[in-house]
Amino acid sequence: MEHQTKTSNCQLQTSGFVLTSPCITSQVSCFLQLNALLPNTDRWYPPYFTDENSKLPWTTEVKLWADTFGRDLYDTVTKYSGSLLLQKKYKDVEPSLRIQEVDGLELVRKFSEDMETMLRRKVEAVKNLVEAAEEADLNHEFNRSLVFDYYNSVLINERDANGNYVELGAEFVLESNAHFSNLMVNTSLSNVQLPTNVYNKDPDILNGVYMSEALNPVFVENFQRDPTLTWQYFGSSTGFFRIYPGIKWTPDENGVIAFDCRNRGWYIQAATSPKDIVILVDTSGSMKGLRMTIARHTISTILDTLGENDFVNIIAYNDYIHYIEPCFKGILVQADRDNREHFKQLVDELMVKGVGVVDQALREAFQILNQFQEARQGSLCNQAIMLITDGAVEDYEPVFEKYNWPDRKVRVFTYLIGREVTFADRMRWIACNNKGYYTQISTLADAQENVMEYLHVLSRPMVINHDHDITWTEAYMDSKLFTSQAQSFMLLTTVAMPVFSKKNETRSHGILLGVVGSDVALRELMKLAPRYKLGVHGYAFLNTNNGYILSHPDLRPLYREGKKLKPKPNYNSVDLSEVEWEDRAEILRTAMINGETGSLSMDVKVPLDKGKRVLFLTNDYFFTDISDTPFSLGVVLSQGHGEYILLGNTSVEEGLHDLLHPDLTLANDWIYCITDIDPDHRKLSQLEAMLRFLTGEDPDLECDEELVREVLFDAVVTAPMEAYWTALALNISEESEHVADVAFLGTRAGLLRSTLFVGSEKVSDKKFLTPEDEASMFTMDHFPLWYRQAAEQPAGSFVFNLRLAEGPESPGEPVVVTASTAVAVTVDKKTAIAAAVGIQMRLEFLQRMFWAATQQCGTVSEPCPGSCQDSDLDCFVIDNNGFILISERSQEVGRFLGEVDGALMTQLLSTGVFSQVTMYDYQAMCKPPNQHHSAARPLASPISALLTATRWLANELLLFLLEWSTWGSQYADTGAEAKSVFHHSHKHKKQDTLQPCDTEYPVFVHQRAIQEANGILECGACQKIFVIQQIPNSNLLLLVTDPTCDCSIFPPVLQEATEVKYNASVKCDRMRSQKLRRRPDSCHAFHPEENAQDCGGTSDTSASLSLLLLPLCTWALPTQLLR
Repeated sequence: MEHQTKTSNCQLQTSGFVLTSPCITSQVSCFLQLNALLPNTDRWYPPYFTDENSKLPWTTEVKLWADTFGRDLYDTVTKYSGSLLLQKKYKDVEPSLRIQEVDGLELVRKFSEDMETMLRRKVEAVKNLVEAAEEADLNHEFNRSLVFDYYNSVLINERDANGNYVELGAEFVLESNAHFSNLMVNTSLSNVQLPTNVYNKDPDILNGVYMSEALNPVFVENFQRDPTLTWQYFGSSTGFFRIYPGIKWTPDENGVIAFDCRNRGWYIQAATSPKDIVILVDTSGSMKGLRMTIARHTISTILDTLGENDFVNIIAYNDYIHYIEPCFKGILVQADRDNREHFKQLVDELMVKGVGVVDQALREAFQILNQFQEARQGSLCNQAIMLITDGAVEDYEPVFEKYNWPDRKVRVFTYLIGREVTFADRMRWIACNNKGYYTQISTLADAQENVMEYLHVLSRPMVINHDHDITWTEAYMDSKLFTSQAQSFMLLTTVAMPVFSKKNETRSHGILLGVVGSDVALRELMKLAPRYKLGVHGYAFLNTNNGYILSHPDLRPLYREGKKLKPKPNYNSVDLSEVEWEDRAEILRTAMINGETGSLSMDVKVPLDKGKRVLFLTNDYFFTDISDTPFSLGVVLSQGHGEYILLGNTSVEEGLHDLLHPDLTLANDWIYCITDIDPDHRKLSQLEAMLRFLTGEDPDLECDEELVREVLFDAVVTAPMEAYWTALALNISEESEHVADVAFLGTRAGLLRSTLFVGSEKVSDKKFLTPEDEASMFTMDHFPLWYRQAAEQPAGSFVFNLRLAEGPESPGEPVVVTASTAVAVTVDKKTAIAAAVGIQMRLEFLQRMFWAATQQCGTVSEPCPGSCQDSDLDCFVIDNNGFILISERSQEVGRFLGEVDGALMTQLLSTGVFSQVTMYDYQAMCKPPNQHHSAARPLASPISALLTATRWLANELLLFLLEWSTWGSQYADTGAEAKSVFHHSHKHKKQDTLQPCDTEYPVFVHQRAIQEANGILECGACQKIFVIQQIPNSNLLLLVTDPTCDCSIFPPVLQEATEVKYNASVKCDRMRSQKLRRRPDSCHAFHPEENAQDCGGTSDTSASLSLLLLPLCTWALPTQLLR
């Protein structure tokens, strides 16, 4: 074989042929061009690119470059981080160390007992309020002419034009309070809020407010007895809301106070037992226009009174019946937030036509309820039918005789829509003969008060029995509580209890006075499961009797819409199986819902760094229930180092000295000392509090002595690092080359040390190790990302992560690289992670070091065959997840290799160098599919456009009249409420930009067992050769390839999330599925002393002239004409 190269051509003779090809680029590409013309067996490569073992070109050089770069890199990061010194310091104290194996079951029981104790104190506070409220009502005589001034939370501190305090708006002292999120509050007094549609001087309101003044001293005493209490309140059945501490309430942008305590989950769940509800809505032609609008709003209001312990379905009827969600035919579904919002959207799409025939709808409703009762499904408690119609009801009595009489186990509530009273007697008869309640709803503003009546009826049996059931709610964010000025996205649960009238003369009426409650921040509850006891990857979580997540580090309740963070529509109905999705058989979920105590092991894939990376762990799950609550607690420990805790010992004097170093901080989210009870302690950082505790300066401080001991020990062991880093900074201060910005270390006790090697103004990544960058800090939910990744690297190896700059000047540009390694300690063959240490270096320094390393040659005597800076070689440094750290093209840095070169990534996957892992996200938000066949179709016809405009004008006219008319109400305030209701009823028609969905996404992982690989990629008319080599002591890889062969025939390999699309059948099965749940312990459905004849009457039907003259015909325009 003869080898020859020329400037313009190259020849290759093989098997009797001489092939010639123009050499327009380089030697390598020239020969690859010729090789493409030959069979595989005859291909040939230049001898100086091939070693004696017949490997592909460059393998020897690539290994040399990788080894050189790896050695230089390791020397640099160990020097600047001081990792070898830290390892030596822990090694020196090994004889004094103990490594203790964690007993997961004992740990979860201890945490559960502590949580139970905390929650019991909240229950005691609520019981005190119940007793005080019932006693005050017993001693209060109703006075219709009562005159009484109280602190109205909207009017307090308000003055009129003359500078005088307005009525009900006297001076009310407010002070900022750290315990209440730094809001302005009054911890000496409560005050009273009323929704806009409730008249603040109504006799019922005045008497209730006057009676509830007795709660003021109880609020204060509760708070003094248990300073961890937050908001305490009494929600009255008449609509007022007494809250402690007192606070200033601000109307919304429309001047409306929409918050009504009777709509809140804590009120509804405490006031009634679980219930199965079938809503029947008349969609006959007579329901057109405003009547249908009122009916829709009535249904929406009923849905808002349901919770996750309730079950519901909606059936529309005219000449025939149809389920508004066909998938739910013949069943009841859990009334969680997802299903309620789904029903609301479907109700908006209801059309009216035909004649209303109610008997078949009633039969269908009774059959569903009977079937569920017999199958032991649903709530197994209250059952009710809600009949919403404008009248014309007939043929109903035989249905009741067959299905409901004489036991009357299903209550029937009737809602007469509109001002017509012709059918009022029939509707009332239906309700009164089926233990229900009748109301007439003639305006949008009437719906709220009239719908609430059914809750009073359902509460009667419980009230007559005087059963004070304790209710705990699901997790929620009550951003409506104080309007926009103080919106908090803190997750809460509320403990609530009903308040009854004990007066003998009203016993059979079962009068519910209201509900008292107190909030518990779930963050405070989870502090009772300290992070330091759970290891690097461990965590604790809570779920409810329905299987929904109450607290979990992977729960993501918020999403970003533009610049705003918003709660996801389904944030409080995320199932345990959607977060711990590896539990495919739902063994863990089943055990926890059943309140069992036990453990199981599970292999899991843990996403890191916003889903770009993944850890493969085997986790041990330990679980138990929390007594007297519907909650269960889980604790997760990762097998291996996660099962051990390192215990050291040192003197307080020595530890105190080393705690005073200026470079030392503690995890401020962790509880070293309790600082949120005593007002004098609230301004202290955790480090300041610990120092006071250790010096005896503040004997009242309570601290976690075990954690304090660990901090003292870590402070002593890591103290030499400060001197080392300081000396290094002084020695390198005059060097021209800028290597590292900062060195840092963290220990499993949450201790953090860091030193700057440059002035703070020269630091490239100013967010790193600050609260703004949660991923780099110790938080309640997780250890820092650099610590977690380092813990899973081989001993002595560093993990490198590219960090992107975030800011207006360089959004998303890669600027720095973080390198970290774990420090492990082994005692008696047990290994625990003691700390992690690392540096943050400039990306440009890393790049310079790399290009220098690739100038190395295999032998000194021979000329270098090439380097990564040659045009005929393309070199990348990528990490173990395929992200590019170094490339000749700066725009590729930080991107995923598959996005830049799909052909290479495809080959690396097919040869097993990388593997693809499929991950799932059941809390994702996606853009909704286009609901309409054609968005432009309504504009296709001038008539359609005219009809659309006419409907719009009618809407605007109605809104105008709603604002200026009292709409048949006794008080002018209702006009504003009607305005608010109208806005609300039309609000959810505008679909949000994003909606909840399930997604799957790939993560790519290098297989550590394959440290080097090479191959040839066939790209049509040419071939691409590549070599990949592990860079020692790191998670990095060197990839060298030929850039001349165009492999664009291969599509890019992207790391993008794609929505999981379910076909109609699968989607329906998922929606219908009834997951295992544990029902609440108590049920109060009926009582023999109940006064069933207290079943409603005729409402005020007066109307303003302007509304009676309103031309409503435009509301009845068929939607078909608009399509």
